[in-house]
Amino acid sequence: MSDSDAFEHWPVALVVQGLRQDLPDPVAVEEPLEIRVAPDAGRDPQPLSVTLRTPGHDRELVAGWLYTEGLIESREDLAEIIEGGPDEATRNRVSVRLRAGLTLPEEMARSFVSNAACGVCGKSSVDSIFVKGFPSLRHGAPVVAGSFLTALPARMRHAQAGFSATGGLHAAALFDPGGTLGLLREDVGRHNAVDKVVGARLLAGALPLRDEVMLVSGRAGFEIAQKAARAGVAILAAVGAPSSLSLRLAARSGMTVVGFLRDERFNVYTHPERIALEAPA
Repeated sequence: MSDSDAFEHWPVALVVQGLRQDLPDPVAVEEPLEIRVAPDAGRDPQPLSVTLRTPGHDRELVAGWLYTEGLIESREDLAEIIEGGPDEATRNRVSVRLRAGLTLPEEMARSFVSNAACGVCGKSSVDSIFVKGFPSLRHGAPVVAGSFLTALPARMRHAQAGFSATGGLHAAALFDPGGTLGLLREDVGRHNAVDKVVGARLLAGALPLRDEVMLVSGRAGFEIAQKAARAGVAILAAVGAPSSLSLRLAARSGMTVVGFLRDERFNVYTHPERIALEAPA
């Protein structure tokens, strides 16, 4: 799917100072995606989850979601990923066959529904939202300068074709320590954008992400922090605010969290040893 397929034109009445003008306005596409999983080749995939997402990079989204939810540990756990189908009923569907012998945790072997604003809906307890299996992080590495961080939002914004067209898509991006943009994905759901990034790296055999900085366009809520930590991100930066639960998770996992990264300013909430700052004159 091309970037243009991430939005559709909708007729609107634009009113400016009391004057009306009718014209088409591009709006972000949001459609349900059904995720089906089969433990092995001998069984048919069964519905596991439904999420609302912007179509595109669905293989990455599903692979990343399965990984950040702790259902798989590597790309070798994925025997087959089958996208969509020929008709409307199956177009928004991805079916996954897991490697032989791999079974889902019992508490996850049920269908549950998440949406674009809440990826932890349906979890049965607070403990269940803490995914186990975070990769270990190197203490104090990588180290980046404050000027490095303040340059990232503009670089991400410049690459957000979908947001430029609609103003309605979140983004997650990976930068190397030199500031080069390595990967960017957009979605109507901020957590889906992160899953697409993680899934792309998973399918490329490039996890964990210890040497890359992840930047997200919105808040650094708990689910974003959990997905980043699960992927081995050492520095998570957000243009918005973190939450208390995300900071507790980051402090426990060893991840640096930077918030309110905009207008040449930012806050460092956890593990500041990775950010090299100039002392005041």
